Amino acid sequence: MTHKVNDLRSALELLQSMPGQLVETDVEVDPEAELSGVYRYVGAGGTVMRPTKEGPAMIFNNVKGHPGARVAIGVMASRKRVAAILDAKPEDLGKLLYRSVDNPVPPVVSDDPAPCQEVVHLASEPGFDLNKLIPAPTNTPIDAGPYITLGMCYATHPDTGRNDVTIHRLCIQDKDKLSIFFTPGARHIGAMAERAEELGQRLPISVSIGVDPAIEIGSCFEPPTTPMGYDELAVAGALRGEPVKLVNCVSVNQRAIANAEYVIEGEVVPGVRVQEDQNRNTGHAMPEFPGYNGVASNQCWMIDVKAVTHRKNPIMQTCIGPSEEHVSMVGIPTEASIYGMIEKAMPGRLQNVYCASPGGGKFMAVLQFKKQSPSDEGRQRQAAIIAMAAYSELKHVFIVDEDVDCFDLNDVLWAMNTRFQGDADIITIPGVRCHPLDPSNDPTCSPSIRDHGIACKTIFDCTVPYDQKDRFKRAEFMEVDPSKWL
Repeated sequence: MTHKVNDLRSALELLQSMPGQLVETDVEVDPEAELSGVYRYVGAGGTVMRPTKEGPAMIFNNVKGHPGARVAIGVMASRKRVAAILDAKPEDLGKLLYRSVDNPVPPVVSDDPAPCQEVVHLASEPGFDLNKLIPAPTNTPIDAGPYITLGMCYATHPDTGRNDVTIHRLCIQDKDKLSIFFTPGARHIGAMAERAEELGQRLPISVSIGVDPAIEIGSCFEPPTTPMGYDELAVAGALRGEPVKLVNCVSVNQRAIANAEYVIEGEVVPGVRVQEDQNRNTGHAMPEFPGYNGVASNQCWMIDVKAVTHRKNPIMQTCIGPSEEHVSMVGIPTEASIYGMIEKAMPGRLQNVYCASPGGGKFMAVLQFKKQSPSDEGRQRQAAIIAMAAYSELKHVFIVDEDVDCFDLNDVLWAMNTRFQGDADIITIPGVRCHPLDPSNDPTCSPSIRDHGIACKTIFDCTVPYDQKDRFKRAEFMEVDPSKWL
């Protein structure tokens, strides 16, 4: 049976048909740290503290304090599941997304009744309370508050009218208030909010939760692959071969994803900054993708919430910050960006790229490079430099030959152990701006670092010199079909 995926529910139906890829529980769970604590053991993976593992996605059908609501977690916490949801091979996902960026299918606004607006709650109504309407979990007992980790934030630039969709850190601060964290200079909606503030205007915004995973992955593209003015919903449209449907919001001048499970409508308020942990004073935000607790920011912007709409019996979708889900969402678009840049610079050499789990999908990439002639010697290092230019947050790049499986880190380390010499094959580029969430990117860790967020980017060239290839042939085995014996 073929499952067409176009929203969260159809994605879950597909996973239900795949043995071992989805589990459900009717046992009551507390969204306050307990839910994430359970999934840490079931299938979080990524950079989550061990013991953890890659396992099935999970649905909690009985969430304390939220009768009728369910919570889904880990939908994309497996490259195999992402491949199935996007109808592709796991090793081809980066190339698939690269082609989708170059062939966008823009979203459309639909006048049809939207599933996300089956139930409407206006903030002006008595009893409106985000804490009761949204079963947002906390990842750990010291989180700043309940977090919306998979909210598709959609806004419009006040000057150009161009739209953008991005995932941001959203914390429930009050019954009708959210804090939103904008990484300085890193996201387009942050630039939109800054421009609206310059104009003294509020920025209408929608937050769609529980959508087609193609939207969630497409939303994680960054410059230079998707520059300001590129609506990443068009990537999801290309992946699905049909446009994402939007609907006009009920309370603000903005649009939302029509088949979302929940939509929060509001306005980013100019001139206001929020202390992220103002309600709990823990000093922490939530666990971030490198595996450490994020520091609570005192520079979060504030969203004044005007309405919440949702489907009947809605499904809240969430993720654990450092889990394999983050690797899928940001790592695969990064692979696409790197592949595209290198393919344009030197066609046919880069065979594949993997933004590996230990780097959270951001800090580490493995390039599978094929040297086709003597003049290709050295191009592998040029490719690594291009990768770092294409994606500024990369810290470490490993380069391997075409006979090494870049998706198998055991094979990558084998190449490092048998084809790499530290004094000749390490290339360091100190003093480069990288990512502030890496705690080692700090002056306390190296005299070459002048400011927090600066790093020494490093290339590990684990390839065989072209003129030495005959000395490094792997043992070849007889090709057989093992099914006869199994």
